[in-house]
Amino acid sequence: MNRAAFFEVEPNATIGEIKCLLHKYYPKWYPARQSLTLRPNGKSLKDDEVLENLPVGTSATMFLHDLGPQLGWTMVFLVECIGPLIIYLLFYYRLPNIYPATHDFTTSPFAVVQLACVCHSLHYIRRLVETIFVHRFSHGTLPLHTIMRNCLYYWGFAAWLAYYINHPLYTPPSYGNPQVYCSLAVFGLCEVGNFSIHLTLNHLGCNGLRPKSIPYPNRNPFTWLFFFVSCPNYTYEVGTWISFSVMTQCVPVAIFAFIGFIQMTIWAREKHAIYTREFSDYPDLRSAIVPLFL
Repeated sequence: MNRAAFFEVEPNATIGEIKCLLHKYYPKWYPARQSLTLRPNGKSLKDDEVLENLPVGTSATMFLHDLGPQLGWTMVFLVECIGPLIIYLLFYYRLPNIYPATHDFTTSPFAVVQLACVCHSLHYIRRLVETIFVHRFSHGTLPLHTIMRNCLYYWGFAAWLAYYINHPLYTPPSYGNPQVYCSLAVFGLCEVGNFSIHLTLNHLGCNGLRPKSIPYPNRNPFTWLFFFVSCPNYTYEVGTWISFSVMTQCVPVAIFAFIGFIQMTIWAREKHAIYTREFSDYPDLRSAIVPLFL
């Protein structure tokens, strides 16, 4: 947008209020789609920043950047979760043109394949339930191009691992039932643990990215992981996919778990840094995602 606009605002106006004012005059650029900077290639200003606290004089020049179409976080999570749930079932029921025609609309005779389908489906159903009933999202949004990239990641991996697990030539794990059912038990514990952590976090207030209080464990033993890590939900999520990869003995699942661990470690360390910065009494024993290590 190569145009200039002049507005008079109070010195105590926030960036969020300035965005709303711009939206009033330029309806196409709603606040979530705007990024305001003090320099053409400068850092985007946060909505809660106050004009008089910025390094500007009595008059300020700001640059508006269009972030493109946006979607709310609830819709983002729904789209990311519904896709893998449906895609996996297409491979499980072996719809035509996926495997050789002789296997159309058949299912694997192995119990581990059926268990894998149940586990994969329950995992994403849990995430959908949490998205609708548990998570407390801010009014933040995500650019449409980022959502498409995330969907490519989740949907693509769902198709890749489902293709091999449900393939007619798939063979059960090397150590048979002990490997399958031990992994299944760990998977179930991690799923319950993840849900328990999200219920606990649901009761905590948050001002944007800044938590209002320190999360602590309660009488639910699945929350006791808070004694050791700042983001036990990520710890349980990694445990879910590691156990699923061991249960199915499938390389694509292991790769998905490994990449997920790297990404969740980055997120966990960022959140851990926020906790330690915001609270001087934050427990020293806690690490980010791996107890006593990382």
